[in-house]
Amino acid sequence: MTITGVPSLLMEIDFPDEDVPYEEEILRNAYSVKHWLRYIDHKARAPNNAVNIVYERALKELPGSYKIWYNYLRTRRKQVRGKCITDPMYEEVNNTFERALVFMHKMPRIWMDYGSFMTLQCKITRTRHVFDRALRALPVTQHHRIWPLYLKFVKKFDIPETGVRVFRRYLKLAPDDAEEYIEYLLSVNRLDDAAQQLASIVDNEHFASKHGKSSHQLWTELCELISKNPDKVHSLNVDAIIRGGLRRYTDQLGHLWNCLADYYVRSGLFDRARDIYEEAIQTVRTVRDFTQVFDEYAQFEELSLNKRMEMVANDPEATEEDDIDVELRLARFEHLMDRRLLLLNSVLLRQNPHNVHEWHKRVKLYEDKPHEIINTYTEAVQTVQPKLAVGKLHTLWVEFAKFYESNGQVDDARVVFERATEVEYVKVDDLASVWCEWAEMEIRQENFEEALKLMQRATVMPKRKVAYHDDAETVQMRLYKSLKVWSMYADLEESFGTFKTCKAVYDRIIDLKICTPQIIINYGLFLEEHNYFEEAFRAYEKGIALFKWPNVYDIWNAYLTKFLKRYGGSKLERARDLFEQCLENCPPEHAKYFYLLYAKLEEDHGLARHAMAVYDRATSAVKPEEMYDMYNIFVKKAAEIYGLPRTREIYEKAIETLPEENMRQMCVRFAEMETKLGEIDRARAIYAHCSQVCDPRITAEFWQTWKEFEVRHGNEDTMREMLRIKRSVQATYNTQVNMMAAQFMTSNAPADAAGTDAMRQLDAKATEAAATQQQKLPPQPPKPSGASNIMFVRGETQGGAARDKVVNPDEIDIGDSEDEDDEEEDGDDDDGTNGNDNSKATRKDDNDNVMKKLRIEQKSIPAKVFGGLKTKANNDDEEEDD
Repeated sequence: MTITGVPSLLMEIDFPDEDVPYEEEILRNAYSVKHWLRYIDHKARAPNNAVNIVYERALKELPGSYKIWYNYLRTRRKQVRGKCITDPMYEEVNNTFERALVFMHKMPRIWMDYGSFMTLQCKITRTRHVFDRALRALPVTQHHRIWPLYLKFVKKFDIPETGVRVFRRYLKLAPDDAEEYIEYLLSVNRLDDAAQQLASIVDNEHFASKHGKSSHQLWTELCELISKNPDKVHSLNVDAIIRGGLRRYTDQLGHLWNCLADYYVRSGLFDRARDIYEEAIQTVRTVRDFTQVFDEYAQFEELSLNKRMEMVANDPEATEEDDIDVELRLARFEHLMDRRLLLLNSVLLRQNPHNVHEWHKRVKLYEDKPHEIINTYTEAVQTVQPKLAVGKLHTLWVEFAKFYESNGQVDDARVVFERATEVEYVKVDDLASVWCEWAEMEIRQENFEEALKLMQRATVMPKRKVAYHDDAETVQMRLYKSLKVWSMYADLEESFGTFKTCKAVYDRIIDLKICTPQIIINYGLFLEEHNYFEEAFRAYEKGIALFKWPNVYDIWNAYLTKFLKRYGGSKLERARDLFEQCLENCPPEHAKYFYLLYAKLEEDHGLARHAMAVYDRATSAVKPEEMYDMYNIFVKKAAEIYGLPRTREIYEKAIETLPEENMRQMCVRFAEMETKLGEIDRARAIYAHCSQVCDPRITAEFWQTWKEFEVRHGNEDTMREMLRIKRSVQATYNTQVNMMAAQFMTSNAPADAAGTDAMRQLDAKATEAAATQQQKLPPQPPKPSGASNIMFVRGETQGGAARDKVVNPDEIDIGDSEDEDDEEEDGDDDDGTNGNDNSKATRKDDNDNVMKKLRIEQKSIPAKVFGGLKTKANNDDEEEDD
């Protein structure tokens, strides 16, 4: 249909019927963006030309609408998508952008879309102009939206000059993005500019890397860049930059030195590179840096040598000078490898010049080079400060002097020792060692008088009295109290001096109170060698007054041994006083030896009762671990002197004193002694006493010993009594265990089970365990009658057969008891220790087993024994027994 009332431009346009409502709305609301957008949405699937006409009509009415322009430009870009960039439609879209920017030049999105669209068309100049116009048109606060697209554009195309200029402009706005600029320069091979830019950000202390790189990492990148590209980096002083890094980053010296040397190697300045390597290994302070530099240096020399050798080998016109050059390079390489240990030692000494051990190692490296050794020792003693020394400084002086001595220059050695005695060491012992070494050198040179004079000089008292441990005083002032010097002085006097001078030295040591127990003992031996025994004893007594236990042990040992050897029993009272004085404060761990020595003295020269008294005292004075041995010695000596009966008191005391383990052994020995004496009842009583601390489950050996005793010396009654005691003791221990178990079960049982009988539960479990154990045992064949060997006889007599009869003339013929079993059982019940049914059953089974094993003929009791007192109950019992 034809629309009337519209401008003449559109008079000839025919609109479909579905567009009529939209056209009418447009006529009524020509300036409404909403109605135009609704009409555009309706025409979205129409041909491109129809949609574009609607957009153009809308923009004619509303040229300042951003929404319509933005949608129109997006629609036009979609229409050219997939077409060749030379298609004319691209230019139409560009014109549309230009028309839009007349009104929308303050809108950054329009500029961004235009710049991206121009970048796709690969029109370098026009695109650059668009971005430049955008930057001029937009305020600075919106430039950050344009620059990423601009930088992406310059990175996409090979336009390094334009890119550099663009980045320089961008860095004025965002200087923190210098790393991005450096990456671009490296990508376009503008290494000189990249090095300059990298150096500038390294020098900028306020620069913060957006990639999280530290200043040290940036330095490393700069060094690698300038060192590996010497032909492309001309604007920077590489040597100055890397040396500045050496002063700044002391933890990466090895890497930086290698970078500097690598720069000169790549530049072809090999001699200069060699000088750098030499300077590096002479200045680095850590083993890691030294290893890095040395490895690079060795590799450089090896490659240089190999290249030169290949050139000479492949050159047919090689001259003698070329061969000499090869030999020179080879010698240089070998010299470098030979110096490795020495250079490493130099590194360690630079790290700590006061390390004495490293100075000694350096001297060893100069073996067979006396001049170098002397220079090293001289440098060492001048460099090492006593208060900072790591190790013993005096060893340097001593070894220095010994070096001169080994080469026959004794006078020079004396000069070194003289200088060494003037050094202010930290410890007096170091100065004392120097004096002693000097004296030993004089002894090796057989200048004995000179050695004594040296020791005399060393021990001279200072003008004023000083404390030995006063660190504020010099070691030279405190040397007069050095035990090492005095010990050396005493040895020299013993060897080369007189008795009087040597004695004076020892007395002086004791007066200064610096002696040790060994000094006292040496003094005593020295006096004894010269037959001054009383003087030696006085020396021991001085030492005893100076020291306390346990340090005085050796002195007392030597003193008492020498005194007894000298006088024996001639001065018994004096010897007793010495022993009493020794034992007065003697600790238990050292008492045993002195008590035995004291007792031996009394045995040999004194009274037996005194010896017994000493042994008796010893049993309580020694350590608990040694009491058993002491009692054994006591018993043995008492038996030897007084006989076995006198040992009973000792055994009784031992049984009361010793712990259970040793007490059992002592009881067994006591019982054996009584058995030997024929006191069977006493021995049995001892066994019964000891049995109260012998759990049958643990001390089965004791019970077996008692059983064997009863077999040999007892009878049926004593055997039953032993078994009863055994059951009683076992029940006692079981009761203790059961009480603990019952308490444990009661504490762990629930509230509703509080009334259960824990003992019955434990008994039931024990019965089940016994039944299970019995089932596991293999069936035992029945023993034939009369197979048992156990026979009870009087005393030590034991028959060979069951029916052998022992004739006793004093025996009263009243017949054998037939109801002893019943009486024994009643007695057990009355005892109260085994009152429960299970204990009775167990006891009866044991008795029955014993009776089966014992082949004893049973007889009825004669009626006349009972007289008229026999009751009907007894008759019933007899009938039951029958």
